[in-house]
Amino acid sequence: MSFLAAPPQLAPRYDLAVMGSGAAGLVAACRAAAAGLAVVVLEKATRLGGTTAAGGGVIWAPDNPLMRPGSDSPEAAAAYLRAATGGAMGEEEIGWYLRTSREAVEFLDRETHVRLTPLDRPDYHMEWPGAVAGGRSLDNDPFDPARFRGVPGLADAIRPPTYLPLISMNERDHLHGAAPDPALLAGRAAAGVRTMGGALVGALVATAVERGVLLAVSAPVTGLEPLEGGAGGAHDGGGWLVRVGDGAAGPATAVAAGAVLIASGGFERNRELAASLLRFETTAIGAPSNTGDGLLIGLKAGAMLGQTGAIWGVPVIAPEGWEYDGAPTGRMGNVEMTLPGSITVNAAGRRFVNEAMNYHDLSRVFANVDPATSRPANDPAWLVFDAGYRERYPVAGSPAGTVPEWMHCSETLGGLAEAIGVDAGALAATVRRFNADARTGTDSEFGRGSTEQDRHLGDPTVGPNPCLAPLERAPFYAVRIRPGALGTAGGLVTDLDGRVLAPSGEPIAGLYAAGNCSATVFKDAYPGGGATLGSAVTKAFAAAGHVVARHAADARSPLSV
Repeated sequence: MSFLAAPPQLAPRYDLAVMGSGAAGLVAACRAAAAGLAVVVLEKATRLGGTTAAGGGVIWAPDNPLMRPGSDSPEAAAAYLRAATGGAMGEEEIGWYLRTSREAVEFLDRETHVRLTPLDRPDYHMEWPGAVAGGRSLDNDPFDPARFRGVPGLADAIRPPTYLPLISMNERDHLHGAAPDPALLAGRAAAGVRTMGGALVGALVATAVERGVLLAVSAPVTGLEPLEGGAGGAHDGGGWLVRVGDGAAGPATAVAAGAVLIASGGFERNRELAASLLRFETTAIGAPSNTGDGLLIGLKAGAMLGQTGAIWGVPVIAPEGWEYDGAPTGRMGNVEMTLPGSITVNAAGRRFVNEAMNYHDLSRVFANVDPATSRPANDPAWLVFDAGYRERYPVAGSPAGTVPEWMHCSETLGGLAEAIGVDAGALAATVRRFNADARTGTDSEFGRGSTEQDRHLGDPTVGPNPCLAPLERAPFYAVRIRPGALGTAGGLVTDLDGRVLAPSGEPIAGLYAAGNCSATVFKDAYPGGGATLGSAVTKAFAAAGHVVARHAADARSPLSV
């Protein structure tokens, strides 16, 4: 028997209603429930977890309590955030993030079943003041749902992974592009073990159930209306009437909530919103349920929008026909682009970026426009590699040495150029220059492999540069690289308590937001691995804290007795 509820099973009133069951929503639910509040999580999909369950699950939290003592400091972390955001984050915001992310990690470690391990992964810009070589990015230990017999059906209740194998991010990082052990994967699959984002969701769901949180699926929030008493203004009100269900999966209903947290993911799967608000076309690889519901509901409630062009960008490999939960999808291609023996070129046959740089900053080059044609300068793009590379490394999950139908192959570079529609002469010249650089270990054009961050995902068995090797053995191969999005990073504007703000700058009473439906605190920057969930979890933790404090104040008020 599953612990999941359906809309008809909802109680008439809750202290907090959470829209969305990703990390942001579940962290807020767990914190509010730990303080004794009645909490419901409303998930429109049939399974829990959103994009978190489908992703890597890493949380970026500088100077966190799990780091090796003395390896970080508030001063270093603040200096790095100033540099990472180009001064866009104010001192109050920086101080808030350092303090609140640390508190959130402490809460997860002490009060939930989440088990986090610091990664050796360096910050994405080690050349900036305050950067550290590891520890700020937190990985999830593998999670075994079978340990929680009091939560029947836990494994089946969580959204399945997309393409990510059943290994931790720490295990993945240390593979250096090699395939994971099939026996390990088979054993974990048979046992129902989850890793990465699925492990984070599983641990939070188990905690939420133990805390008395009601988790409802097939329960889309279709509207918010202020209850009598003033909710929706700039003062404390009577809460919200939350309309749940659209009639498609059962009868619609409504519940009253003292506060509502919108944590429903981004709008990258909404074709109209993406075309209107994003800077360039992207391939979404997160949950298909990310269609902007929370953004639209927040707008109707009077919210202000900010940073709507921002995404958590990533290069992806997305052959035609690949799907996740019935929607088109792809796989992150940054590891393939980093490993030695490959280059990435545009339609002109030329490299256009350091392929080993962090995936978010790399994705920005897809916004570049060719002034001669007024079309994207670097889309389409192609990952080009040789037989030596293909024998060593899997590409987008295809085993080393195989040639799937979506992979172009030719005995000559000229033939490959013709097959993919790039300038043959330019491609040949690009490969000659790259090969000469690879033999010396120095990329004279873009500096690939010159930083610690670049080398982290390279192949340490290759020298003198773990990110460089010549492309010289036929046949030659090419795979399309597309601009992708882990999720959007803009939307509802909030204050540091997670309260949604109206255009006047005043908070909308009882309405909160966190995660990809809201404007990220990092101002479209990406300081390190796990920045997406770091900002989401931190804002959700703060929002729940404000709801708890407000509830306690209402309970102490003479008007409440």
